Amino acid sequence: MAALAAKPLVYCADASPEGFDPGLWDSSSTFNVTSQIFQTLVGLERGGSALVPELATAWETSRDARTFTFTLRRGVKFHTTPYFTPTREFNADDVLFTFGRFIDPKAPFNVAFPATFVQPQSVGLAGMIAGIDRLADDRVRFRLHKPNVTFVALLANAFAGIQPAEYGAKLLAEGRPQAINNQPVGTGPYRFKSYKKDDVLRLRANPDYWRGVQKTEALVYAISREPNVRVQKLARGECHVAAAIRDVDVGSLTGHPQVRILKTQATNISYLSFNMKKAPTSNRDVRVALDIAVDRDALFKVLFPRGDAVQAVSALPPTVPGYDRTLRNEFDPERAKALLAQAGYPVGFAIDLWALPIARPTNPNGALMAQMIQQDWARIGVKARIVTYEWGEYLKRANNGEHDVYMSGWSSDMPDADEFLTPNLTCAASRGGIKFCNPEFDALVEAARGETDVPKRLALYVQAQRIFKRERPWITMAHSAVYIPVRRDVQGFVMAPNGSVDFEGVWRE
Repeated sequence: MAALAAKPLVYCADASPEGFDPGLWDSSSTFNVTSQIFQTLVGLERGGSALVPELATAWETSRDARTFTFTLRRGVKFHTTPYFTPTREFNADDVLFTFGRFIDPKAPFNVAFPATFVQPQSVGLAGMIAGIDRLADDRVRFRLHKPNVTFVALLANAFAGIQPAEYGAKLLAEGRPQAINNQPVGTGPYRFKSYKKDDVLRLRANPDYWRGVQKTEALVYAISREPNVRVQKLARGECHVAAAIRDVDVGSLTGHPQVRILKTQATNISYLSFNMKKAPTSNRDVRVALDIAVDRDALFKVLFPRGDAVQAVSALPPTVPGYDRTLRNEFDPERAKALLAQAGYPVGFAIDLWALPIARPTNPNGALMAQMIQQDWARIGVKARIVTYEWGEYLKRANNGEHDVYMSGWSSDMPDADEFLTPNLTCAASRGGIKFCNPEFDALVEAARGETDVPKRLALYVQAQRIFKRERPWITMAHSAVYIPVRRDVQGFVMAPNGSVDFEGVWRE
């Protein structure tokens, strides 16, 4: 085993992970952790969006894009931890166990530990997959009900991290299946050691990692919600990589002799999502009125002083193929008042506006954004009460539909329209009607998934975006640059297109 570097690597994280079972969650804060522990069948090239082999060494796609056969990597070992010692290497049984949980509610593990698999549900995975066949120890085949040209790319998402079937059987036998979410076991470069919520997470290098042991033995996540605290800690050398910083913080670190700032124009979006299930936001005229009452120009001058962010108009960034460049935002308070009157609210109404509790590149200050929108809405007679919660509680309550309007966002490593539309805006993602569900929109997105002719596929996405803009389930806000500060003694760190972090092959000199 290669000698390990003595220096720990500390990452200043912006929020706690929701848990450690990647299938249960869909936030970047969680995936920035689970991606160090788990691996997917298919990965993405470092710093790019091309699909590359990971736990699968190769794959074959049928001509009709309904059958996908994967050859699995041999010689891969699962983590040995104080709570689990594997007796065999990774094989097809682990793929069947992992995806069986997503698609079969009657699977024994699901019966013992019923759970909502957020992103698999949002992309409609259970309805998509007709069956999974074990062809050999190192070969599995996925059969789909309908053609889907995006299927292989879907499996590169962090939610599809492979879990060991042997560990699942052990937890079942012990009567504690829920431990899969707080005692993780994967094949990745780092193993779980300990965790204290909202404080610190400790990982250790995996001595059996198939690509070679890491130079960094101790990987530490120092969790701090306050952006200025993370900036100060990085400047002092208390952490060595930090979560993406705000526009206003770039200047304070620029010129620091021991810090370099990495930048990418990410494929991301921030937005305000309406509750589609309850009045008044269930009314389209109300949603349009609230949207066109927001003065985005004034808001951007305050929140994005460097000018690196652009106003979001559609549900996906303009760099993604299929983006509809004919769409426009509107700022018209007088028309907003008329729409409210038309909807039956001539003197306005009261509404809750949920402010994002953590800083994101596309929304660096949720409280300030909420205050500015509150003022804009007051001008059309709408009284907004600003609400916020701790990050985990915020996500849980929003998923339960307790909000009227809440701030959210999305990013993807892959510049594909399906990566934005399917997990956020299809009926599968609507969670009982809380989110957007439109059969016409769904039919277009589904047709695009099965369309092998690229121009025809992109044309379907254009039509879907026009329905989105007509129905207005979101107030689209921003696409932004992402800045990640790194200490100069850190080697091997490569910034991902969406600003996520990957610590494989990263060390301090």
